Amino acid sequence: QVQLVESGGGLVQAGGSLRLSCAASGRTFSTYAMGWFRQGPGKEREFVAAISWSGGDTYYADSVKGRFTISRDNAKNTVYLQMNSLKPEDTAVYYCTAAQSTRELRYPPPKSDYWGQGTQVTVSS
Repeated sequence: QVQLVESGGGLVQAGGSLRLSCAASGRTFSTYAMGWFRQGPGKEREFVAAISWSGGDTYYADSVKGRFTISRDNAKNTVYLQMNSLKPEDTAVYYCTAAQSTRELRYPPPKSDYWGQGTQVTVSS
């Protein structure tokens, strides 16, 4: 069993930065691929980024490529999402998720084993 708790969301002006964290409980964290999804107001949940269990492979949605960076620290059981050059359209609830592979996160619907409760990110114009 893995529990995921996101933090780091908040209100930021357009062009600003935020770093989201997702702390995982359980000894098997390092065996999971991890990802971030988001759901904006009136929108469906969408893939943002994914990282392999080793951290060696990362994937991004086209809408965030070059602005967001996903990383993980297996010693700390934590995955991060560094978000730079934020835009109002990045406003959403951001969710952390764990899956058996990045492939299960990259292609809808996501086949995740665990989800966090989400953290709100609001970007003002």
